[in-house]
Amino acid sequence: MTLEAGLALLAASAARSPALLAFGGDSFVELFSATVVLWRFTTRAKQEHAERTAARTAGVLLFVLGVFVVFGSVKTLLGHSQPSPSVLGICLLLAAITIMPILAKEKRRLSALTGSAALRADAAQSNLCAYLALVALVGLTANAIWQISWADPLVALAVVPFIGYEGVEAIRGRPCGCS
Repeated sequence: MTLEAGLALLAASAARSPALLAFGGDSFVELFSATVVLWRFTTRAKQEHAERTAARTAGVLLFVLGVFVVFGSVKTLLGHSQPSPSVLGICLLLAAITIMPILAKEKRRLSALTGSAALRADAAQSNLCAYLALVALVGLTANAIWQISWADPLVALAVVPFIGYEGVEAIRGRPCGCS
């Protein structure tokens, strides 16, 4: 996760891509979310309190990511930067699209077994990573092939409602997607 975040943020900086920056930001937030889950399973605090705190923290991290995506996209749409193609970014996004759904599925399975809302929120982070990678890939590809510079920030904004929904679910503390 650290390598993914580092490479994505490096590629985003070089390409000035808000979609790639959002993906790298998601990777960074997902790294924090994984740390929260690790804390939840290793803390000596009461299980219920640790679970609630971990789930809420993961939810807040999702909202931070949403703000991050909106800020980067609006900045680019207002003309403060011009995204350029990124081969490294495209390769990284293809890898994430392949790996992250598998990781998310396993985390959801473990969340159901353990009843962990924090782990469910972490699974949402992994799902979001895959979705954001796909969206970012569309934006980067459209910009690389057809030089549609507004596609990059526009597709990054498309993921914001999903981020908000998953943030609310995490804060509510639902471990298995049930009501």
